[in-house]
Amino acid sequence: MRALILGGGPAGAAAAITLARAGAPHLLVERTRETGDALCGGFLSWRTLETLGRLGVTPDTLSKRLIGRVRLFAGGRCVEAPLPRPARAVSRRTLDTALLAAAARAGAAVERGAMVRTIERGAADVDGAQLAGALFLATGKHDVRGAGRPLDGDPSLGLRVRLAPSPTLDLLVGDAVELHLFDRGYAGVALQEDGSANVCLALRRSRLREAGSPLALLREIGTGPLGERLATLVDAKPIDAVANVPYGWRAQAGDGCYRLGDQGAVIASLAGEGMGIALASGIDAAAAYLSGMDADRWQRRFARRSRRPVLLADAVRHLLERPAIARRALAGTRIAPQLIQVIARATRIGAGAS
Repeated sequence: MRALILGGGPAGAAAAITLARAGAPHLLVERTRETGDALCGGFLSWRTLETLGRLGVTPDTLSKRLIGRVRLFAGGRCVEAPLPRPARAVSRRTLDTALLAAAARAGAAVERGAMVRTIERGAADVDGAQLAGALFLATGKHDVRGAGRPLDGDPSLGLRVRLAPSPTLDLLVGDAVELHLFDRGYAGVALQEDGSANVCLALRRSRLREAGSPLALLREIGTGPLGERLATLVDAKPIDAVANVPYGWRAQAGDGCYRLGDQGAVIASLAGEGMGIALASGIDAAAAYLSGMDADRWQRRFARRSRRPVLLADAVRHLLERPAIARRALAGTRIAPQLIQVIARATRIGAGAS
């Protein structure tokens, strides 16, 4: 039976590389003809960089810039701590391009410009053609009809703006990944391979509704240190958005397909391990399939494996969405850096089978 991988992001590419190396029949279908710059992802932890190396992607070819620190801002307070090991921030265009190139070198079968419409009874409708096989659902934060994820009453949204490279950004951000906290949300800032900055926000829908628009929200929260970083942003700059992100959710059953990446476990973006989970799930699911393990059994196993990092990151997210509580937590400047390091280690996921 042929494996059908739905989505050519990091999770799908990792699965394709694993299957291609084993010589297993497969096809990866990706809706875009040209690799774009997806909104989510970009931070690559030390564990993720190790996984990329095993997939044939050398970290130095992605970015020469190293991230050695995490910096947290809340209500006039700032706490900084070294990361356990250096990380990198890479645009999704660069990362996805490198992974698909590695898949091609491994002999993966890839078809681009093919849209997955629905999934039903173990088959996928790809532009009107019914394709059956072992399904690997790797569509990231975008749900497919027939395989949607649940939502809560005030779901999270993602927003992203890009800041052009500048000496000011180099000076302000440097080799750190930053989290700027505000009511019911936070903004992450890191410099990518070309010196530009991805400013990614995760926030509750109610917060955006109160602001009225994404640009109005940026004006409201763009004060203090975050305002200094947003100073070069102009009104005409595009603001990308993704709706209804179910942070903290894990698939407990595969529903007949191997659910990879954000379709299997959605870790809060503040943990910086979304790409790690995507790669780990793709590798592990493909290995399980090759060993004869069915999708539902593998999904339960991966849900157990991802439980600690996903639930811990979600608990931290709920804390940081309340600035008053976060300020008190950061008041202990001697304890906070140590706590940041503990959380950074505890929210990682490896690439090996559990």
